[in-house]
Amino acid sequence: MNTRHLAAGFAVCMIMLASPLSQASDIEKEKRWADQIIDALFDGEPVTLNADKQDFLAIYTGAADGGTANAAIVMHGIGVHPDWDQVVKPLRVGLAERGWSTLSLQMPILENGAAEEKYVPLMAEVPGRINAGLEYLKSQGATRIVIIGHSLGAAMAASYLAGSQDPAIIGFVGIGMNTSETLVELDSITSLKKITIPVFDLYGESDLAAVINSAPQRLEVITAQGNANSSQRQVDQADHFFNDMDTPLVGLVLSWMNDLP
Repeated sequence: MNTRHLAAGFAVCMIMLASPLSQASDIEKEKRWADQIIDALFDGEPVTLNADKQDFLAIYTGAADGGTANAAIVMHGIGVHPDWDQVVKPLRVGLAERGWSTLSLQMPILENGAAEEKYVPLMAEVPGRINAGLEYLKSQGATRIVIIGHSLGAAMAASYLAGSQDPAIIGFVGIGMNTSETLVELDSITSLKKITIPVFDLYGESDLAAVINSAPQRLEVITAQGNANSSQRQVDQADHFFNDMDTPLVGLVLSWMNDLP
């Protein structure tokens, strides 16, 4: 090979290595989050999982009654972490106290303030992380698994479930599910059309406008799937982050999960 071809090949390799698609998530930020979480963790235990040759943090909280069959994966919203005080921590701890082991995953993240469209390339990293979480829960004895996602985490979960056939997954809880007319990858409605397992669409009376305005369309799609265990619920006085609503949030999710066949 002549020097011109060598130079061209080297340039292509450098471009590929520099591409944001090669590692879209902000790994340094993930590591900072992980250090802070592990130092302050009170409920649950930190677990290091691996997806696409990249380690990431998860928090496993075993069911208080010692049962292992029922479990839930919890997925946070945009730019935060698996012990976030709003929605995520109340669910991962509250459900475990009531008989469902939980595994809260660190999902791919970007720098603070990154626009939603910047997250589209990160969707390629989502399946690997969820699969790693599923395998971990199964190794702990889980046979019935519900996936719970909040906000962007709900869109990520819905996108994954639109193509998943894992029989261990028995339900999906989407909290504050958004839609996007321009970003198909992040459009929950597009994904819901392909999900056949039971779906619980949960949102607040004072949620984001896009969540509230798209609720009738989400309900139409969910109903069209014909699953008797699927439902939608608007929670009075709740906002997008269910501030000061931890107890009703956990109670509603728990009740729906316990009714699953």
